[in-house]
Amino acid sequence: MCGIVGYIGHRDAYPIIIEGLKRLEYRGYDSAGIALYNGKTLHVSKTKGKVSDLEARFETKASKHGTVGIGHTRWATHGVPNDINSHPHTSNSGDLVIIHNGIIENYESLKQELTARGYTFKSDTDTEVLVNLIEDVKLQENVKLGQAVQIALNQVIGAYAIAVFDKNKPEEVVVARLGSPLAIGIGEKDNEFFIASDASPFLEYTKDAVYLEDEEMAIISRKKGVKVRKIKDDSLVPTYVQKLQLNLEQIEKGGYEHFMLKEIHEQPKAIRDTYRGRLLRNEAIIKMAGVEDNMKKFLNANRFIIVACGTSWHAGLVAEYIFEDLARIPVEVEYASEFRYRNPVINENDVVIAISQSGETADTLAAIKLAKSKGAFVFGVCNVVGSSIARETNAGAYTHAGPEIGVASTKAFTTQITVLTLMALRLARAKGTISSSDFRKYLLELEMIPNKIEKSLESDAHIKIISDIYKDSNNCLYLGRGFNFPVALEGALKLKEISYIHAEGYPAAEMKHGPIALIDENMPIIVIATKKGHYEKVVSNIQEIKSRKGKIIGIVTEGDQQVKTLADHVIEVPETLEFLTPLLTTIPLQLLSYHMAVLLDKNVDQPRNLAKSVTVE
Repeated sequence: MCGIVGYIGHRDAYPIIIEGLKRLEYRGYDSAGIALYNGKTLHVSKTKGKVSDLEARFETKASKHGTVGIGHTRWATHGVPNDINSHPHTSNSGDLVIIHNGIIENYESLKQELTARGYTFKSDTDTEVLVNLIEDVKLQENVKLGQAVQIALNQVIGAYAIAVFDKNKPEEVVVARLGSPLAIGIGEKDNEFFIASDASPFLEYTKDAVYLEDEEMAIISRKKGVKVRKIKDDSLVPTYVQKLQLNLEQIEKGGYEHFMLKEIHEQPKAIRDTYRGRLLRNEAIIKMAGVEDNMKKFLNANRFIIVACGTSWHAGLVAEYIFEDLARIPVEVEYASEFRYRNPVINENDVVIAISQSGETADTLAAIKLAKSKGAFVFGVCNVVGSSIARETNAGAYTHAGPEIGVASTKAFTTQITVLTLMALRLARAKGTISSSDFRKYLLELEMIPNKIEKSLESDAHIKIISDIYKDSNNCLYLGRGFNFPVALEGALKLKEISYIHAEGYPAAEMKHGPIALIDENMPIIVIATKKGHYEKVVSNIQEIKSRKGKIIGIVTEGDQQVKTLADHVIEVPETLEFLTPLLTTIPLQLLSYHMAVLLDKNVDQPRNLAKSVTVE
């Protein structure tokens, strides 16, 4: 949530910051703003609404010139979304200007202290308190901006990523992070630097980036470059420059109407990229360094505990079925947001698997730190190289899905399942819980999944027709059994996220324990009824729905006839092994949600109230 962009160098900062903010729109926000300094005047412009609204305001009210500037997209925490609460915020003197992601938990007590010393506040935000705290320290201690930031942040409780500069010393920008991501782009030319929540805003200018760790700050100077220091003790930290692997084309729409649709269609490639170099079918080998190097930890584990949020939690539920079925390892799946507060029983023989697309999910990070403090081995599954979870875990595996810009996760879900399936297969083979012949058969079938997803995507036009019929529904029910129960949950979540239609996912057998009371001729019920698994049981559930006049959309195996005679509509997917069916059955549910939302004229890529990466509690 929220987005930070900044620039200091020889170019005009405005177009860099505006385009950067547009690339961060996927993170979710309700207001936007920019501060530019042109050598004489500090121009601050901010507004409730979209970046396009900010552009319109800048056209009429402010100068676009200046080679140092910061910009922000805000997702409201303290204070309602309005122009005044939008970032950037300035100090009482008007000298310091700041942008901030995160939450300052003790802002109220700090505000009272500052008020007693004569400071006044225009907004309701914790951020305005922070910039005035920095100014107060700077004046009271008679120190430079960097040292003032360091001293002030040691008085702060909470999470933050900040960028701040002093208009009287415009040769440097100070940044810092704790719990919220922050990257520094090193320009190809001397004395040019970029600041952003992730690398996407500066990809076209540089591939060299420095990622700040928690409790680190950096002074970015035109003259002296980047100096990274520890916030707690001001000690110098070696600057590690990473070479980015992303390219600009990956974050553009590529001819698709929405990023979400593009990412749905990217899933065959994303899955191939995820198992490339890991799945060696001809040699009957799965190679995963993070697993191989820690094999004893996995094989000697009492249990696996999977922690995640949202879509990643659903991927973890699928993994629970797969690990227990193939590798015979007991698994518990926990909401990270509950796990961290429940005083869970964890010991050093537990393996905790943390799943997060962004690698920055605050609750999942907190769960990781808790598990490590109890002595558990923590394995991370995430998509973003260099993210906080990638650095915090003992070992891990990247999904290699490429950038996911749409807020509603699609390819993140299927690539997470792919990584977890590879892990389960490798451990099952090591434990001897599957035979050599079955292992080879499973590898072949997993390798064929991208081709089968491509086949499933051919139903797009058919799914759009079905979506048009049911787009005005008030409620939807999703049913699945076994491996496909988590897919029902994920399908319902997708519909809620982007169309705002209420939907619930249930195990099909649980329908009789409550949800059946909702069924009438106006209720669409999406039933995952593939031939593998508990097919006859699901058919019985469909007959119960039919007898109550419910509208049935069946997700069925190619060539199915039995469900076709009962359902109002069927969407076919190719046949595969039961434990791999979630990789196929989720595709039509993604498309169904997408088309219903588009037909309802919803903002598919940026649904209301949602953020791509939840980096605060």
